[in-house]
Amino acid sequence: MEIRTGYAKSQAISGDLKLYYEDMGDVDDPPVLLIMGLGAQLLLWRKAFCEKLVGEGFRVIRYDNRDVGLSSKTEHRGSGQRLIPRLVRFWLGLRSQDGYTLEDLADDAAALLNHLDITDAHVVGGSMGGMIAQIFAARFPERTKTLGIFFSSNNQAFLPPPAPRALLAMLNGPPPGSPREVVINNVVRVTKITGSPRYRQPEELVRTDAAESYDRCFYPVGVGRHFNAVLGSGSLLHYNRRIVAPTVVIHGRADKLVRPSSGRAVARAISGSRLVLFDGMGHDLPRQLWERLIGVLTNNFARAA
Repeated sequence: MEIRTGYAKSQAISGDLKLYYEDMGDVDDPPVLLIMGLGAQLLLWRKAFCEKLVGEGFRVIRYDNRDVGLSSKTEHRGSGQRLIPRLVRFWLGLRSQDGYTLEDLADDAAALLNHLDITDAHVVGGSMGGMIAQIFAARFPERTKTLGIFFSSNNQAFLPPPAPRALLAMLNGPPPGSPREVVINNVVRVTKITGSPRYRQPEELVRTDAAESYDRCFYPVGVGRHFNAVLGSGSLLHYNRRIVAPTVVIHGRADKLVRPSSGRAVARAISGSRLVLFDGMGHDLPRQLWERLIGVLTNNFARAA
């Protein structure tokens, strides 16, 4: 399958940045914009997953957010604010800005659609990408055909926090300068903690995917910048109330990183949304569920008519 690639320009905090994207399927088919999460490259929307969506008659665009993958790095320096007070403010639904925010990342998504001359699209986000998608749908209702949200949250006050082991696994990576194999081993370890317990992926496959990601771009600083963007945006409830696009919220009942209660909170806050929970699914998109997940998405896409 042909994959069209390129860079779209978006306005950064100062100056322009470039967003790397991959575009597949017939350009005349309805477009689907896939937005990935914290520190994650577009690779986590697996090529075979995208090809299945293309096979359903859609044009699929996946891209790297700023500060990951082949997109521009912002070189923002943190202000040195202490983490614990910021986490407490976040749990209370309050903003604690240190750098760019999720709103800026939603503007990046709009800039990408502008670059591709796409008026509107089915917008699908995973994890932090689901937060970006919520903001996009609220701020650009005329550009959002439908909204799909995977294992995400609206960060409203008092939601149950991640399991400590899952959160620490995400935030405590290998020390700077660690060898390639150490980094890959860490991905395997984290996947065992945060992935789907009922749908374990073969370790060799996880290791191969991790090696591909490392060789494409290893930039752990981006994880911290994305984490700051989440903390800096606070509760998204006020955005949820503005969303009018047909919405489906998909979550795993076994997600230890973003609890199912977060998915339920999003679904409650968006008028007319549908909540779909999967037993045994964690904070990933296991191959064994692709057919069912794509079925849920395409059923929601059909609501745009």
